[in-house]
Amino acid sequence: MSLPTGTGTFQPMMHRSGTMRDRLHGYTRRTLGAGGSVNDAVALPKGESCAGWVAVHAIDFYNDVSTIWAVMANDPFLGSFGPGEGFPSGVEYRWSDEGSNVAVSVPAPVYIEKVLKWVEDQINDDSQFPDDDDEDEALRVFQTPQFAALCGQIFRRLFRVYGIIYSSFFGTLEALGMAPHLNTCFKHFMFFCTEFSLLPEREIEPLEVLIRPIRRQYQQGKMGQR
Repeated sequence: MSLPTGTGTFQPMMHRSGTMRDRLHGYTRRTLGAGGSVNDAVALPKGESCAGWVAVHAIDFYNDVSTIWAVMANDPFLGSFGPGEGFPSGVEYRWSDEGSNVAVSVPAPVYIEKVLKWVEDQINDDSQFPDDDDEDEALRVFQTPQFAALCGQIFRRLFRVYGIIYSSFFGTLEALGMAPHLNTCFKHFMFFCTEFSLLPEREIEPLEVLIRPIRRQYQQGKMGQR
């Protein structure tokens, strides 16, 4: 299976000014911009919807991962992986296209491209991520069990992308000076997932050595908030 052609550029999904998404995104931006802790940045703002908070972070974390991956898009190294190669030790993430019950073995870079395209399609689907000009209608959708299940799948798949990046491409990103940015984005992602219990333990196991100190930092930060 060939790797989809990347351009090396990525245009992040923006939150239109005056919308609920923009308001919620602003909490995080202001907290971190003012030197606040990551624990404070992931905590649900008072009076806001938890479902809406998770929805806006699904978009923001998709932007983070896509921006990191875009740096790798034209690297010839991506074409060196065969089906089932490039995944964290002991696991292989297989892909099932929409409408298919067959999970096929793909190279890790192809898996990442498919995940990012799939997440983009979900976010751009107004029936699943509605336009929040009508905040009440958006929250009605965000608070359904179907949306909770969709967000769970989005966060699990984004976690897998991070797992592949750390397993097979960390050295490349480190050489490009991107390792600090990668680590910051992943820490933010994991703090959020821990805060809202978004990842099953079985998903986390392949990266347990990496995640254990992040969880320790999260717990220490929670104690400091008391």
